Amino acid sequence: MFSKILIANRGEVALRIIRACHEMGIEAVVVYSTADKDSNYVRFADKAICIGPASPAQSYLNINAIISAAEIADVDAIHPGYGFLAENAHFAEVCRECNIAFIGPSPEAMTKLGDKAKARDMAVDAKVPVVPGSPGPLSDEESGRKLAREIGFPVMIKASAGGGGRGMRLVHNDISFRNAYQSAKAEAMGAFGNDEVYLEKFIENPRHVEVQVMSDKYGNVLHFYERDCSIQRRHQKLIEEAPCPVLDEETREKLCEAAKRLMKNAKYENAATVEFLLDKDRNFYFIEANTRIQVEHPVSELVTGHDLIKMQIRVAAGEELKLKQKDIKLNGCAIECRINAENPDMNFSPSPGPVDEFFVPGGFGVRVETFIKQGSYISPNYDSMIAKLLVHNNTRQEAIATMKRALNEFKIGPIKSTIPASLKILNDSDYVNNNVDTGYVERKIYPPKS
Repeated sequence: MFSKILIANRGEVALRIIRACHEMGIEAVVVYSTADKDSNYVRFADKAICIGPASPAQSYLNINAIISAAEIADVDAIHPGYGFLAENAHFAEVCRECNIAFIGPSPEAMTKLGDKAKARDMAVDAKVPVVPGSPGPLSDEESGRKLAREIGFPVMIKASAGGGGRGMRLVHNDISFRNAYQSAKAEAMGAFGNDEVYLEKFIENPRHVEVQVMSDKYGNVLHFYERDCSIQRRHQKLIEEAPCPVLDEETREKLCEAAKRLMKNAKYENAATVEFLLDKDRNFYFIEANTRIQVEHPVSELVTGHDLIKMQIRVAAGEELKLKQKDIKLNGCAIECRINAENPDMNFSPSPGPVDEFFVPGGFGVRVETFIKQGSYISPNYDSMIAKLLVHNNTRQEAIATMKRALNEFKIGPIKSTIPASLKILNDSDYVNNNVDTGYVERKIYPPKS
């Protein structure tokens, strides 16, 4: 087992990993930018090393600075968290060259699954259902247009090398294909340095369902059931829950086993999430794999009772997974609301600034993950998520009631937050009655302003 781990990240995920390390008797070293010097995660680490100014490019994305910090601290391993360098195969390769264990997949597996077109090919090989579309990146505009006609509009043009809604265009007809194709390629190049795009049939009114998996180097693959992430705005998740409330047991088993087959086919090690679209007839289609732990991993922890961060560390240290699939059971319902420093009434614009008031809810079934305290300053340099509020209860109805109570207790000021948006969704009859899809928030709760 490792004796010292460097956490190449910031915020609540850094604090989450610190806690796991300390419970395992492992020293936790963190890196921080000058903007984060007073953050709680820096406070609770065993050692903290400043790696640069606030700009991510000069700090949390600076591979040389992070590796130098790891060598100064003489660590055994690096945990990348999520975001920043977590899915950077070059960073994983540099760690390997420096004899520092990377707590995540190999660079080779990350490269294969991180490219959406290649991941799709692997899914086909593993007999995992995929959305009808191009077998790989489109060679040119005309071939893409021809394929779109064959599979039928509407279609989605997507960047091969990225996510988060960037390099993605919905096309409803032949006439609009040219502009969508060109703009998707331009945005993909700007966001990911790679302008390759591929084509998929657009599944209308789908739910977004993802499966949490964990694999070791001995070929063992486990799933920790699924999460429903349909509550999104502009492809950014707002609320996640487990299990998916509309899945029957037969479909659930098929979905989770499909995710395991893909990981086995990829010879994947460590944590990953396999994402699917679920249509109105409960047919599911693979869309992508995320080669890291995800923001919403605690949802799966709450309904299965297993610590996924500790499991990541043990797998990376070469330990074999001791659990068997039959040992992992679903228990109750868990819901997560992402608390972002954004103003929902102003088109979810960022709301950086000082935090003069900060009260965190508690009570039965409530879990809060945050790095914020009273007196903190929310920097405009980073992602706007400042906390994750999670609840767990016996039934979905009870979990919703607990979440509404906890959201009403949560106080943050004077900055704006997404707490009112979460309450608006949880109080809506369509959410309560499971009449939602990935377009629900923008269609009913926060329609685009003209």
